Amino acid sequence: MLYFCVKHPTIQQLMSSLLKDLYSPDLYNRLADSFSKTIPSFDKQKFLSFIFTDAFQNMELKERMRHTSRILHEFLPADYAEAVNLIEKIITGLRKDGFGEQRLEYMFLSDYIEVYGLNDFDNSIKALEFITQFISCEFAVRPFILKYGNKMISQMEIWSKHTNYHVRRFASEGSRPRLPWAMAIPDLKKDPTPILPILENLQNDPSEYVRRSVANSLNDIAKDHPQVVIDTAKRWKGSSKETDAIIKHGSRTLLKQGHTDILKHYGLVSDKVEITDFQILTPKIQIGESLEFSFLVTNQQNEKQTIRLEYAVYYQKANAQLAKKVFKISERTFQPQEIILIKRKQSFRLITTRKFYLGAHKLSIIVNGDEKVTASFELIN
Repeated sequence: MLYFCVKHPTIQQLMSSLLKDLYSPDLYNRLADSFSKTIPSFDKQKFLSFIFTDAFQNMELKERMRHTSRILHEFLPADYAEAVNLIEKIITGLRKDGFGEQRLEYMFLSDYIEVYGLNDFDNSIKALEFITQFISCEFAVRPFILKYGNKMISQMEIWSKHTNYHVRRFASEGSRPRLPWAMAIPDLKKDPTPILPILENLQNDPSEYVRRSVANSLNDIAKDHPQVVIDTAKRWKGSSKETDAIIKHGSRTLLKQGHTDILKHYGLVSDKVEITDFQILTPKIQIGESLEFSFLVTNQQNEKQTIRLEYAVYYQKANAQLAKKVFKISERTFQPQEIILIKRKQSFRLITTRKFYLGAHKLSIIVNGDEKVTASFELIN
């Protein structure tokens, strides 16, 4: 078996390299001008000289963020409570000076609380609530959950009823068991029960931004505790179209896995759906080309039904085993006896997140979670 390996940086590395330039000389000049108005005896030139060390250019995004919070610490009061009060004034000043909210480069403010406030619960709670209305604190709160456990979760449940939607979203997003790019919370992966009241409070939130976070949290939970999400889906069903959308999005991993109970919840059955004329149009392809395939799908019922169509590519691995990845085609209502021709392409263009291995692969068509037909194709030099 031949092996093909692409030695490219990962997407995370590429994003970090691009995003790190948000911490630019122009940004620091503007920040320093604003700090000069709010931080007593602030020395702009000293601040900039501390920022732009010899090592700065080689720092990536998170390194620059942490570097900025540490340099800011040099100019804030040594007493943490006083520093927190001054950070509120700093943010008020940034708003007055035209700094927009929820911009990634301002995360050094929430990082400051993570670095210097972990042992001062009360003052940090005050700070997190205020700062997250300017820049999200979803990453900064994770160490507090690890250290304080249910005490922190109880505070986040209180925040889930806050008048400000950024704070409500922070309650949901910050407590996700598997928040991407953040430290996981092992206890919540093991038992998500403590955060369920937060999600209950937010299921009918007027903000789509908040509701989407609830769905993402449910999807996290589904990876470890599918029954919790299925039970939630049954309990919330019909509450509102917005809540139904939360459940659908929060069940996306279960739907991709073809989980029987969630498919039944959505009335997705496959026994009256027929797949015919399945053809792989390009049975041999080279790296950089696309796999092309087609098939007919027929609703054999005399009534309309919802049909979820997906396909799975079984990629060749280095050890000659196959690894399955599912891709959605569509989910739509088919009329009685309706027949639809489906044509699709799957690219084998080089990407940074996947290595392609030459040899035999497989493709299957999935109807409402049921793998109906499978065929082989070959990736060649």
